[in-house]
Amino acid sequence: MSEEIKPEVVVNPETADVAPKEQETAAVVEETVVEAPAEEAKVEPKVEEVKEEVKETVMNFADKTLAELSELFQKLSESEDRMKRSKEAEAIKSAFYKLLSREKAAAGEDATVVEPTEDSVDEATVPMQSGPVSPFAAIEAGFKSLYIDYKKARAEYNREQDAQREENLAKKQAVIEELKALVDAPGDMKDAFPKFRDIQNRWREVGPVPQQNFRDVNDTYQLYVTQFYDLVDINRELRDLDFKKNLEAKTVFCEQAEKLAEDENVVEAFKELQKLHEQWKDLGPVAKEYRDAIWERFRAATSVINKRYQAHFEGLKAQQSDNLAAKVALCEEVEAIANKEITSSTEWNALSKQIEEIQAKWRTIGFATRKDNQKVYERFRAACDKFFERKRASFTEFKDSMNANLEKKMAIIEEAERLKDSTDWKATGDRLIELQKQWKEIGAVPRKKSEQIWKRFRAACDAFFTARDNRGKGGNGDFAANLEAKRALIEEIKAYVPSADKDAQAQKDFAERWNAIGFVPFKEKEAITAAYREAMAEKFPGFGARGGRRDGGRGNVRPERERRPLTETDRLKEQFTQLQQEIQTFENNIGFFGLSKGAEKLKAQMQERIDAAKVKLEALKAEIRAKEAEEAQE
Repeated sequence: MSEEIKPEVVVNPETADVAPKEQETAAVVEETVVEAPAEEAKVEPKVEEVKEEVKETVMNFADKTLAELSELFQKLSESEDRMKRSKEAEAIKSAFYKLLSREKAAAGEDATVVEPTEDSVDEATVPMQSGPVSPFAAIEAGFKSLYIDYKKARAEYNREQDAQREENLAKKQAVIEELKALVDAPGDMKDAFPKFRDIQNRWREVGPVPQQNFRDVNDTYQLYVTQFYDLVDINRELRDLDFKKNLEAKTVFCEQAEKLAEDENVVEAFKELQKLHEQWKDLGPVAKEYRDAIWERFRAATSVINKRYQAHFEGLKAQQSDNLAAKVALCEEVEAIANKEITSSTEWNALSKQIEEIQAKWRTIGFATRKDNQKVYERFRAACDKFFERKRASFTEFKDSMNANLEKKMAIIEEAERLKDSTDWKATGDRLIELQKQWKEIGAVPRKKSEQIWKRFRAACDAFFTARDNRGKGGNGDFAANLEAKRALIEEIKAYVPSADKDAQAQKDFAERWNAIGFVPFKEKEAITAAYREAMAEKFPGFGARGGRRDGGRGNVRPERERRPLTETDRLKEQFTQLQQEIQTFENNIGFFGLSKGAEKLKAQMQERIDAAKVKLEALKAEIRAKEAEEAQE
């Protein structure tokens, strides 16, 4: 629909006053003369309604991809009615190049695109690509080729139509010449009237003429028709028969219009009504007594269709307003997400999925009002782009952070590898445990490096702790030898003969020698420690009063406490404290194991030890309370 169309109530041309020359002739002349201008009158929709209909077609392409637009154009160019769908073709082209420009800009390419125009189609060719191949080059070239082929075919079609209109003009001019000759020499009216009807029929059969010639040729034809009726003293029977035929034809038109008024497809019904009006104006008059009635019937059906057509577009506008409100709500939702403070990749991914769901919902909503649809789409697109730009920047920053974390962990690995062969078991073990804590506090590293560096770090730690826990080559590395050394020292303590002036120094010497001996096998640790403390407490009463003191009885304990030997409750409390420390060590270790894959078995074993130790801890707590109660009663 390329012209401005406005629905209007067509004034009945059949009731206009024309001064008759003769009673019967004037009746025919009256109807023919005043109906002729109706050929220019059309029952047309308002311009804004036509634009809404065209805009609805154009906007259908706003959410299409480049590939989908190319496919749509391919299908259009192969359809039988492709020559009548030029506006749709131009809409697809416009949508394609707008989207191409945006996607090129998003990809960092030159967003300038050159759309082929009608003036450039004859010279247009698909350009050869040179230099680096753009990912958009192939689809752009394919679309441009389709468009050029279509426009060439369209140009040829228009040339054929123009030629046909020129041919029609020549035919109508020839018919006018015949009509003029008939008016100049009508002869016998009974013979002239059939000739006149034949001229009218042939006039109607001729197709459209060039637009610029339409009014002149039509006015000339109507002028001679009027002159013919002015000259004709038509036979009443022939006139009545003509009136009857016209009435029958117009009655059929009324029935068709009334049927169209019930058609559910309002737009198609309106278009068909246009055709009926075109045909109505080409028919001759009817008898005067039927003129008003037949016209009112046809006008009434026309009015129903016009009102339904108007209501259709009013409803469309209301729906578009609702769609606009729904789309604004989605814009606000995406804008809120795009402005949200996000701190983790998990949250980024969850919100990305949420935005994808909102985008899917957007596509289910129809078009908004013509003036707002593009604006709200651009707002929605801007909010989505903002979110994904922030996400890309965040992941870039996260990647940089992971690389920095990798450098930190590599420094820890290098230090651990330097320490793995150390025999300074206490200091080195403490340092490696500290490195393990630092390792856990450092954030993530690139996934492809994570397992590799973890294995390397774990290997260095394992090398040291395995050497420490297994038999070594003497010194602190030989746990069994350390155990024997401590047993020998305990026997020496037991053999010591107390002496008031030597006890303090002897206690100090024994304690230092004990501490200088390295680790013993873990399962022997509690027993050997208890034996040591018992021997020391027996020879030096002030020793071990609170958790195994090694102050040599130099005066920080109450005198009566110094003289009292270690009780059973004290020993239980020492065991309780030691077990608490072991549980803490186990829990630190289990956190360390959790950094590696395949460590579930080790974690499970360590958890079993923790659970068992906690059960034992509760039992010790109960036993301590019972002992304290017994001592209180004594």
